[in-house]
Amino acid sequence: VQLQASGGGLVQAGGALRLSCIASGRTFSSPAMTWFRQAPGKEREFVAATNRSGGNTNYADSVKGRFTISRDNAKSAVYLQMNSLDSEDTAVYYCAAPCQYLSSRCIPDYWGQGTQVTVSS
Repeated sequence: VQLQASGGGLVQAGGALRLSCIASGRTFSSPAMTWFRQAPGKEREFVAATNRSGGNTNYADSVKGRFTISRDNAKSAVYLQMNSLDSEDTAVYYCAAPCQYLSSRCIPDYWGQGTQVTVSS
């Protein structure tokens, strides 16, 4: 599976961004998909995950109520809608797959290249 993330950029605090991740190279509809992020000087952390149908999701406590993960299997795509952004959300965001049980401790086999999100205060 090859994963290509996009949609990052510079946004003011309180603003919104939508990240996209396009998968190729394998049947996309199978795996649970996830987003992770890594801020400067910090370890990579789980952000959100969604199952095959998109009907089940899991979020890190820090983004609950602000971020929404979704997917479109027809387009082999997974999205991360990020609202009410603040400086703590500044990081490189990675899409990855699979995420077993949608667990925040999942260890995906496949990773995209990452897209930078910078929130200015």
